[in-house]
Amino acid sequence: MPAVACVSLVSGLAGGVVFEYLKGNFLTITPKEPIAQEGGVKEYVPQTTQEQKIIDAVKLVFPSVVSIVITKDVPIIEQYFTNPFEEFFGQGSLFRLQVPQYRQKGTEKKEIGGGSGFIVSADGYVVTNKHVVLDEEADYTVFANDGKSYPAKVLAKDPLQDLAVLKIDQEQIVDQAGAYTERPFEAVRLGDADSLQIGQSVIAIGNALGEFRNTVSVGVISGLGRTITASGGNNFVETIEDVIQTDAAINKGNSGGPLLNLAGEVIGINTATVLDAQNIGFAVPINKVKRVIEQVRLVGKITYPFLGVRYVMITDAIAKDRNLPVAYGAIIEKGDGTTPAVTPGSAADKAGMLEGDIILEFNGERVTPDNSLAKFIQKYNPKDTVVVKILREGQEKILQVTLGERSE
Repeated sequence: MPAVACVSLVSGLAGGVVFEYLKGNFLTITPKEPIAQEGGVKEYVPQTTQEQKIIDAVKLVFPSVVSIVITKDVPIIEQYFTNPFEEFFGQGSLFRLQVPQYRQKGTEKKEIGGGSGFIVSADGYVVTNKHVVLDEEADYTVFANDGKSYPAKVLAKDPLQDLAVLKIDQEQIVDQAGAYTERPFEAVRLGDADSLQIGQSVIAIGNALGEFRNTVSVGVISGLGRTITASGGNNFVETIEDVIQTDAAINKGNSGGPLLNLAGEVIGINTATVLDAQNIGFAVPINKVKRVIEQVRLVGKITYPFLGVRYVMITDAIAKDRNLPVAYGAIIEKGDGTTPAVTPGSAADKAGMLEGDIILEFNGERVTPDNSLAKFIQKYNPKDTVVVKILREGQEKILQVTLGERSE
């Protein structure tokens, strides 16, 4: 809240200065064309082809963008006063000290947060961020663009990406024959994130600040293949690889909303922003979302291949500091001193990996900071067998590893 108040204050001051300047210098200027004509307001004509594409894309996707409201039973706290001297001197005590005390008086359903999402199927599958629906004890309601609301069920949360899949029920209607049918939802069109280019125009839509629904912002793709460590409420911290960087404004509450190309296709899901920067936001590529949706539909959960090691990616600086024999790869080691470097019973444990091993190659591909071990693992499925080259005590070894499964 302090950050929001500060931003509002600065904007208000700047606006006041500009207004006074304009009022003093351009008060007599009149428009060259009237803004209204006889019979009604003049229809706005887009000035450029790109402007028209933005307008068309927004109109196309608006019906499928939703706001997600989080509600929860919270305690009602009331204040009352007591006199601590009455315990010793009785109610007739001359000491009239009133000490405030607090106690719970029942609970009430209260809105505690919100986010954004978008409908990806006619039967009501909704995609959002995992951090939007983290609270297991909360209730989630989806508000559509037409004002209708739907109770939402959280079907699955991604164990690696900041993604979650919800389900809302279709509205039942009666046709002319008296039979019940279900009204289909309008779903977004999913694009291809693999074909994105830096500098490409994009559009972000979301429930900004949890208050301004269907807020639209426009920018470009500023970077591709970024790795970020995102944090939020409920002690949420997650490292996400291969995300899209954009300068399209992404505000609190935009989480889970779509990032579009000018064709109106969703190419990413808005996930995080850098608080101390100007317009640096990130979105998970839509191709990863497609995988999540498919898994939830087929098996009802989201799974990933699991190797079972904790590791640190080796850079030139790390190799020099530790006097390592190679300047690439991933060295297996404990993270916090208590979690084992190799998970007992995991695929890595069964293959014979040990703490201190350096993973050099994964199925023939060299492991580097730009091509991390996690990125290679995610290319495969649980139960796939891969060849891993490791370096142990100066000797290279080849191991056959059958990947395990990781789910929420």
